[in-house]
Amino acid sequence: MSNILLNVSIALLAGLLMTRVFSRLRLPDVTAYLVAGVLIGPYCIGAFGIQGLGFTSMHEVETLNLISNVALGFIAFSIGNEFRLEDLKKIGKQAFTIGIFEALTASLFVNIALIAMHFIMPDKLSLPQAIVLGAIATATAPAATLMVVRQYKAKGPVTDLLLPIVALDDAVCLIVFAVLFGIAKTLISGTVDFVSIIVNPIVEIMCSLILGAVMGWILTQMEKMFHSNTNRLNMTIAFVFLTVSLSMIKFTVGPVHVGFSSLLVCMMLGTVFCNTCPLSEDLMGAADKWTSPLFALFFVISGAELELDVFGDWAIVLIGIVYIVVRCIGKYTGAYFSAKATKCSPTIQKYLGITLFPQAGVALGMCTTAAQLGQQGDLIRNIILFAVLIYEIFGPLMTREALTAAGDIKPKSADVIKRRANKLKAVGATAEAAQADAEAAEKMEEQAKEWAEISARMDKNN
Repeated sequence: MSNILLNVSIALLAGLLMTRVFSRLRLPDVTAYLVAGVLIGPYCIGAFGIQGLGFTSMHEVETLNLISNVALGFIAFSIGNEFRLEDLKKIGKQAFTIGIFEALTASLFVNIALIAMHFIMPDKLSLPQAIVLGAIATATAPAATLMVVRQYKAKGPVTDLLLPIVALDDAVCLIVFAVLFGIAKTLISGTVDFVSIIVNPIVEIMCSLILGAVMGWILTQMEKMFHSNTNRLNMTIAFVFLTVSLSMIKFTVGPVHVGFSSLLVCMMLGTVFCNTCPLSEDLMGAADKWTSPLFALFFVISGAELELDVFGDWAIVLIGIVYIVVRCIGKYTGAYFSAKATKCSPTIQKYLGITLFPQAGVALGMCTTAAQLGQQGDLIRNIILFAVLIYEIFGPLMTREALTAAGDIKPKSADVIKRRANKLKAVGATAEAAQADAEAAEKMEEQAKEWAEISARMDKNN
């Protein structure tokens, strides 16, 4: 137990200190947390085997998986807040169309590219592996996207569409992965299992939505018992914990495997709660503040989980590069043309696809299922680990730049910069630190202006 608490504290401190370094480079906190996790992970500092400096083994990282599961639950709960009925009436059709089309386009592009690679190098990549990797390509990381939106207080038309689309990705991903994974197993075994391909994914989605809706309704009724906002907040947090634990239950009914997607369950919990409880907006906002260190831990742990030895195999690197590039092209193309078809603004058409690049937890979860393919599953996991490492380091940065160019992230005014510099001095910070903070903010403002000029030129050319 003491080692677990020590690792938690080291992970949180490492992540927070790394944000100070990355703030000078004008990089998002998400990237800082991930890099901190890699550094204290078992492949860097942890490799020295010194307790208190990092994770000495992958087993130590796995002991903190409960924190990751809970953090994902709160992330999904927060995204559920984006499905308020009054907002969905305005953007629901667009979000639904874009969410499905961009996911399917990414899967199609990756499938075509990797199946072609299979015929070029069949000894390195099998047809079932190519198909499964194409299915995983649909997933987008909700955690990284949400963290960037929160850190920079992004608000605007692109952000309004982005969060619902990321939420829809999970449902689309479940269906696509179940179907294509079933096809891959059929190619290996030679037997067709319609229950795994069709019935199981439908059952999982329906059960997840029903469980989340029921828990959301119960939470709304329970909140009426309290008059203190503190107690209401405690009840909200307790229900997210309870919902995450219930979503881990799995059982079988005859040939059908009944399970739940914790992301879908908690999204539905947040959706029902925000539409039925009058106090939901204040309570969910308070819950977001409470979960800040939890999210930081989640990303540091995610960084520590990345296995750097995947770089030792040239085939994995080559296939991983193709997967990364083609998936990004698919996401951007799907988002662009579907946004254009639904008559979204030119700004949304240009920048929405870039914000869908990050990929992490959901994709890694699918790798666990892909392990059923034996050695072929090991190659899939290594390729996805390589891709996640690249996506999670550069994805949040690209998301921030896209939202800045779209005007959803506003540069800080000169008055805000001066007030922050004065506050730093007031609490005992050095003059150099205050000056560096002001210079960094000014550079960010200059960069935002440059992006705006580029966007204006692109609009003019179009």
